[in-house]
Amino acid sequence: MTASTQQTPGTNRPQSTDVHRLEVTHVDRDAYTVDIRGHRLQVDQPPEAGGTDTAPTPTELFAASLATCVAFYAGRYLHRHGLHRAGLRVRTEFTMATDRPARVASLRVVVIPPPGLSEQRRAALLAVASHCTVHNTLHEPPEVAIELEP
Repeated sequence: MTASTQQTPGTNRPQSTDVHRLEVTHVDRDAYTVDIRGHRLQVDQPPEAGGTDTAPTPTELFAASLATCVAFYAGRYLHRHGLHRAGLRVRTEFTMATDRPARVASLRVVVIPPPGLSEQRRAALLAVASHCTVHNTLHEPPEVAIELEP
């Protein structure tokens, strides 16, 4: 999806005219609900971090976002070339930094292609999957502003 941009009055930063919104609401303790276009997700923390482990953590969803984006791009590549997607999987591992600030230190994404994919197609599949939107965003980080509502 492409979005046109315009200059935000009084700033030097462009603002997308195609704004996507979601909302997070507190549920209980460390659990929150995320509403996205009529879809609901929940996040929580494991018991050792004070939560009740009713859902993945936000950090796990961050890694899942990358993995699902890679899977989507890989699947679209296969479909575009008339190849079966059955058996396509993506496995992701991440480690946390040991110093501050708290953050993900590394992510490893492994694409498991469908059985019998030729070497030439495997290389092309990896090239396409490596350019998914989330991966591109990690390489070209967006401007992030965290504010309090007035």
